[in-house]
Amino acid sequence: MIVVDGSFGEGGGQILRTTLALSSLLLKPVKIINIRVKRSNPGLQMQHITAVKVLATLTNANFKGLYKGSTVLEFIPKERKFGSFEFNIGTAGSISLVLQASLPVMLLAPGIVKLRIRGGTDVSWSPPIDYIKNILVPILERMGAKVTVNVIRRGHYPRGGGIVEVHTRPIKNLKPISCIDRGRIIEIKGISHAVRLPEHVARRQASAARKFLEEHGFRRISIDLEWYEPRKDPHLGPGSGIVLWAITEHSIIGADALGAPRKPAEVVGREAAEKLIKALNTGACYDKHLGDMIVPFLAMANGVSTITASELTMHALTNIEVVKKLAEVSIEVKGNLGEPFKLTVKGLGFSP
Repeated sequence: MIVVDGSFGEGGGQILRTTLALSSLLLKPVKIINIRVKRSNPGLQMQHITAVKVLATLTNANFKGLYKGSTVLEFIPKERKFGSFEFNIGTAGSISLVLQASLPVMLLAPGIVKLRIRGGTDVSWSPPIDYIKNILVPILERMGAKVTVNVIRRGHYPRGGGIVEVHTRPIKNLKPISCIDRGRIIEIKGISHAVRLPEHVARRQASAARKFLEEHGFRRISIDLEWYEPRKDPHLGPGSGIVLWAITEHSIIGADALGAPRKPAEVVGREAAEKLIKALNTGACYDKHLGDMIVPFLAMANGVSTITASELTMHALTNIEVVKKLAEVSIEVKGNLGEPFKLTVKGLGFSP
C-alpha cells in the first residue's frame, strides 16, 4: 500500500483528490495521512467525502476512515466500473472539486459514465462550474476526451443546492498535447450570472469586465448574461459570478471572480478581467489553474506532452509530486514559483 502524506507541500485537498484519482485508475491501494492538517478545519469535509464515494463506486473499492474530520484514509480499489450514479454533497461543497477527482476515472472508464451531483457550483476556493465546462473540458476534448457537462441549477454558499450532470463516453486513451505559445487571441467569451438577485448585478459584472478589457486593447468580446425572473428563479439562495475565457490560436485561457455580500458587481467584473489579462500577458498556453489541473491527465496520455502555463504555484508543484509518486512517470518542470513555467510529462499511455 502506497502511503501519501497529506501535509506535503501545499497540504490541501488536491493531494487527496489526485491520489484517489490515480489510485482508482491504476488500482493501487493507498493510505493518505495528515489530510488537510494545515487547514483551519482539518481533515475530510463533505466535498472530499463525496469524491471518495464517487471513486469508491467507480472502482468497487473498500475504504477506512471515511468520516468528517478524518485525517487518515485507506482506499483499496478492486475493479473499474461504469454506469449511472447520483451523489449529494449535502452542503455548498464544491461540485467542481469532486469532478477534479472523478473526471480522470470517468474519462478512462470501460463504459459510459453518467454522474449527477448536488452541491455548490460557484463557491470560494474552487473553480466555478463554468470554468470546468468552458475551459477544462474543451482542452480535454483536444486530448480525445468525450465529456459533456450540463449545469441544471447553480448552488452558492451557504445554501448549495446546485445540480450538475456529467456524461463521459469511453475512449481508447488520451492523446498527448503540445502547446508552448498561445498564439494570437481570436476572441474573448464569458458568462456573467446572478441568481436570486436583480438582473443588473449580472449586467454590471459583464460591463465592468468588458470596459477593462477594452481599455487594455482587447476586442471581439462576447459575455453572455444569466439571470432569472424572481418568481421563476429555482435557486435556493443568492449568488453571482463571472467567468471569462480567451480563445487563442492554440489554447483556451480562463479567469473568474465570485460575487460576495458588500462586494460591488463592478469589482467582480474587473477582478476577472485583470486575472485574464495577467495570464494572457505571459504568452503561455494555459492559465495557472489549468496548468495545475491538467497534470493527472497528461500523466495518463499516450505519449509525451509539453505545455506552458502562466504561473507556477505551490499547488501545482504539490500536484506534480503526487502524480510522480503514484503514476511513476517522468515529469520535468522549468520555471520558478510565481513565474510562467514549462512542463513536460511522459505519459503512461493508460487504456481501459
